[in-house]
Amino acid sequence: MGDVSSGGGGDRKVPKLPIPGKRNILITSALPYVNNVPHLGNIIGCVLSADVYARYCRLRGYNTVYICGTDEYGTATETKALEENCTPQQICDKYHAIHKEVYKWFNISFDEFGRTSSPQQTEVCQAIFMKLLENNWLSENTMQQLYCDTCKRFLADRLVEGVCPTQGCNYDSARGDQCEKCGKLLNPTELQDPRCKVCRNTPRIRDTNHLFLELPLLKDKLEEYINHMSVAGSWSQNAIQATNAWLKEGLKPRCITRDLKWGVPVPHDNFKDKVFYVWFDAPIGYVSITSCYTTEWEKWWKNPENVELYQFMGKDNVPFHTVMFPSTLIGTGENWTMMKTISVTEYLNYEAGKFSKSKGIGVFGNDAKDTNIPVEVWRYYLLTNRPEVSDTLFTWADLQAKLNSELLNNLGNFINRVLSFIAKDPALEDSKGVGYHSVIPEAPGAESHPLTKKFGETVGDYVQQYLEAMEKVKLKLGLKIAMIISGEGNAYLQESKFWKLYKEDYHSCSVVMKTSAGLVYLLACLLEPFMPSFTLEVHKQLNLPPETQVLLSDEKGDIERARRPWEFLPAGHKIGTPEPLFKELTDGEVEFFRQKFAGSQADRILKAEAEAKELAEKLQKTEVSDGKGKRQRPAKSAAEAKPKASAEAEISICRLDIRVGLITKVQKHPDADSLYVEEIDVGEGQPRTVVSGLVKYIPLEDMQNRKVCVLCNLKPATMRGIKSQAMVLAASSSDQTKVELVEPPQSAHVGERVTFPGFEGNPDDVLNPKKKVFETVQLDLHTDKELVACYKDVPFSTSAGVCKVSSISGGTIR
Repeated sequence: MGDVSSGGGGDRKVPKLPIPGKRNILITSALPYVNNVPHLGNIIGCVLSADVYARYCRLRGYNTVYICGTDEYGTATETKALEENCTPQQICDKYHAIHKEVYKWFNISFDEFGRTSSPQQTEVCQAIFMKLLENNWLSENTMQQLYCDTCKRFLADRLVEGVCPTQGCNYDSARGDQCEKCGKLLNPTELQDPRCKVCRNTPRIRDTNHLFLELPLLKDKLEEYINHMSVAGSWSQNAIQATNAWLKEGLKPRCITRDLKWGVPVPHDNFKDKVFYVWFDAPIGYVSITSCYTTEWEKWWKNPENVELYQFMGKDNVPFHTVMFPSTLIGTGENWTMMKTISVTEYLNYEAGKFSKSKGIGVFGNDAKDTNIPVEVWRYYLLTNRPEVSDTLFTWADLQAKLNSELLNNLGNFINRVLSFIAKDPALEDSKGVGYHSVIPEAPGAESHPLTKKFGETVGDYVQQYLEAMEKVKLKLGLKIAMIISGEGNAYLQESKFWKLYKEDYHSCSVVMKTSAGLVYLLACLLEPFMPSFTLEVHKQLNLPPETQVLLSDEKGDIERARRPWEFLPAGHKIGTPEPLFKELTDGEVEFFRQKFAGSQADRILKAEAEAKELAEKLQKTEVSDGKGKRQRPAKSAAEAKPKASAEAEISICRLDIRVGLITKVQKHPDADSLYVEEIDVGEGQPRTVVSGLVKYIPLEDMQNRKVCVLCNLKPATMRGIKSQAMVLAASSSDQTKVELVEPPQSAHVGERVTFPGFEGNPDDVLNPKKKVFETVQLDLHTDKELVACYKDVPFSTSAGVCKVSSISGGTIR
């Protein structure tokens, strides 16, 4: 499907540079902030929308580069690092890896997915600052800020808590920038009884000097740019409104420095202990990440005559991209590529309220993956629900309705009817004497078949509308038109009565089938920007190579060809095996997901803990009959129960409690260089702490957010002062130089037990070390030549498939 690297960065290719005389399109999406897992609202708000447009541009043959990355500096990262008791760099490494994995699953086709904590960011940011300084667009001013004598630092807004000053609110944990209870925006100095969030002591007000960008002095040049480009680039209405609101309020000098440690250092003798404000340096991240993609980045960013810049974001980011960032670039006096078109989304809300990263409300990127609902369904639903002009609502019932009625009954039904009919072998009894033996039939004179000619005209008109919508970045409309074309295909099939035509008018039936197969191919092209995995599957069923040269790449978008869909696939072409493309989502599944994702992530953990506790209490109270009318003592809890009965049982793999786990947090052991300390979710509500000697084999970033096989019923052991409550299974090569994690399939459920077909039985509560159960079983654990993890010759199995390693065959598992 064109020159597309895989989501999250992809394979390194020769960097693309602008080509004179071609359309050169530079696409950015707002850099997602790195202190949390992205939720569906974040994904549709910028990254996914930009991906659809980038894929469309590549489809048209435009020379396109899509740049994104994680925004890593600022207060929120410092605060998160304090919460998680680690360094800001560790937080960024952890969440950058999580973001990358989520976008990879969503098939986001970045040309470069970088990060703002790179040396290139410091270099580009400081160079822009020096130009602003030389051109006298900066001023110094004194501000009052809270200072903590205990921590010896000025406190950023989010590092201060206190009583909300708003009358009638009095919430005692209001943040320095906003009260979460009443929603009012605040300054830290307004809080009553302020306290430092780190040491809980009372800070004092102290003067501090900062640098300001003089926006009022740049106003004329900025307004000239806005007035011209908002028209030339057809800015979305919400972008124009948000920009005008800032201008109307009157531009004020904007502080561009902060009293923080985590950020780009200010290269100025009077401000050496400060860093740049995250909203000054974050948009510069687009430039610095491009400079990581190619050393010739200026050919993209300082080439306004040949490059069109398209930017995608949520509505809360608009003024920083239409006022702050353009003012910064204008102030340098250099010939920058300025934003041509801005595409802005409103908010996607979740069921009854807002998605919230801080409160953990809604469906997050990694949740989507764990539902087993295919990625093309998620992409379709988010894009058909894209909040382009007003907020939209995510509901499970709506997802179900759109999947079942639009994807399954319209699109999937059309493609399956066409390909299944062509695939039939008329010689076989169950084909009832119809079909084309999987070969596209000859269909001469199709243009004089009245129904088909009229159908071709209709399709051509819709393709023209599709191209007009996509050129204007009306993505939702583009998707809707593609689905209307599919509906027209179904109507054409019905009207032709192809199943009767085969025996009554074989030639006309062949025309209808060749035309319909052409439409299947056309739909795969039109829907590739929205559902690339769907397109790959349709190509497979059409028996076309994945890199098939697609339609629409000529200047006029192949509209004339679209009017003759019977010409798309040559007669005699043999198709592949047709299979259903979509699976129905049932009422039961919808109710399950609604319950599973109700409330916040914290609520879900509490609920799971409460259920586990309730079950344990019930077991404690239950008196069990021994079958002879005598009462036994109450059952002991799992931790107390002695595995007496099982100790005498045959030693086999079913005695081991191996589960699918998800590493939610990992860091190096504070007192041992070779050990990691992981927190692993094994489906119990609370994660288990696990210590593993993997440091010299597996880099820290490769341990983040991984699904692993966890042995859960080993006796806990203290390793260098930290109690390890389980063991991660890994394979090692025969010479012990290489170690790799045993990995369950991505869609395996966290907490599910790994099974071994043919070996049935319940695991011991705790493996008795004296009986050497694990040591005995371990002798038969290995990887085979297909890289599958096995016990004897039986694979480690989950509901989603077998567990494997990356490259070690014939390895030992322990």
